[in-house]
Amino acid sequence: MSAPAIALIDCNNFYVSCERLFQPRLEGRPVVVLSNNDGCVVARSQEVRALGVKMGVPWFQIKDLARRHGIIALSSNYTLYADLSNRVMSVLAEFSPRQEIYSIDECFLDLDGFQSLQYGAYGQRIRATIKQWLGLPVCVGIGASKTLAKLANHIAKKRPEYAGVCDLTSLPTALRESLLAQIAVGEVWGVGARTAERLAVLDIASVLDLQRAAPKALRAQFGVVLERTVAELNGEACHTLESIAPPRQQIMVSRSFGSAVYDLESLQQAVTAYVTRAAEKLRRQAGLAGALQVFIRTNPFKPDAPQYQRGLIVPLAVPSDDTRQLLRAAQAGLQRIYRPGFAYQKAGIVLTELIPAAQRPRTLFDDAAAQARSHALMRTLDRINAKMGSHSLRLLGEGWDKSWRMRRERMSQGYTTNWDEIAVARTD
Repeated sequence: MSAPAIALIDCNNFYVSCERLFQPRLEGRPVVVLSNNDGCVVARSQEVRALGVKMGVPWFQIKDLARRHGIIALSSNYTLYADLSNRVMSVLAEFSPRQEIYSIDECFLDLDGFQSLQYGAYGQRIRATIKQWLGLPVCVGIGASKTLAKLANHIAKKRPEYAGVCDLTSLPTALRESLLAQIAVGEVWGVGARTAERLAVLDIASVLDLQRAAPKALRAQFGVVLERTVAELNGEACHTLESIAPPRQQIMVSRSFGSAVYDLESLQQAVTAYVTRAAEKLRRQAGLAGALQVFIRTNPFKPDAPQYQRGLIVPLAVPSDDTRQLLRAAQAGLQRIYRPGFAYQKAGIVLTELIPAAQRPRTLFDDAAAQARSHALMRTLDRINAKMGSHSLRLLGEGWDKSWRMRRERMSQGYTTNWDEIAVARTD
């Protein structure tokens, strides 16, 4: 009988795959997805990777290459990606009672109890289901620990002979060691570039080298984290699955502007939009904020232009999740830090001192009726926006002429999130 195992399911080239799902013409063609204001490459298709385009390269630097090879550039459609991510995670939750969502396109599943189904076959079933139901390609890595599952996923992606699923728990020892010997130590989960350089000095260049290293000796030089990594590489699960994601310790919403902003009114509109978004996230995790930071800055990459950046933390008299109260604090802070005569490139807010709503501190001056009205209003606001679409209801302070909004001139439609742009199938 196989030992208990952990699976890591990772969507392949997730942003690009989401775009291809509704635009079949993009299949097989080189595609990149760009960051805010269409600045840098944040996702690449395999065709683009083959051309040597690196992650994070500015778009303007590869425009000539794009023209020569027909690279298609798209703006980030975060709303679409988030919606499809939620669908993927919901489907994957059906394959195990214990799931940890690790990122927008990755999650761990505890496969304990599924030994009789054969892990590799079960991984293929997961992969086929996501492809059939959602049209997205995924790879599955299976190992005795999270770290080994990550490496198994890496192998599943890089080696076509595994058909998108690699189960390290079922491989013969000699084959498993051969595979680990061919993977650079820098590919290990949690081993950064600097650590890899230091390990190279110790003749630890591959994953197999690290697996065979003396844990206590590594702990003396690198600390307990690397010692645990070695234990995980040897099949000892040190990192358990977090079925429920821990609440965020702070919530930040910040964007670069599509064009320089000079006036206070435009900054106020942007800050209003950011506070609204942050408050929605805060309520989603049933939290309250005890303080709020607001900040603005000019473009540091234009050293010849006058530079100014300033932030201010505004404490709240009573922790709150009410968008209106948070906004009053943010606007008060913005008024204090704003200086005319500068070309502002970015603004943002950070909600801090977060506590669970159930732990709201009580005082002699609490107004229970006002709190009830606030809670009802915010709940209604969130429900309407969830049902009718984000920003269906919003504060007037966001304004209508949003010249400050980030540029997304190449963005695809809201195929699954906007009734006016929903995907339509036609037959001729």
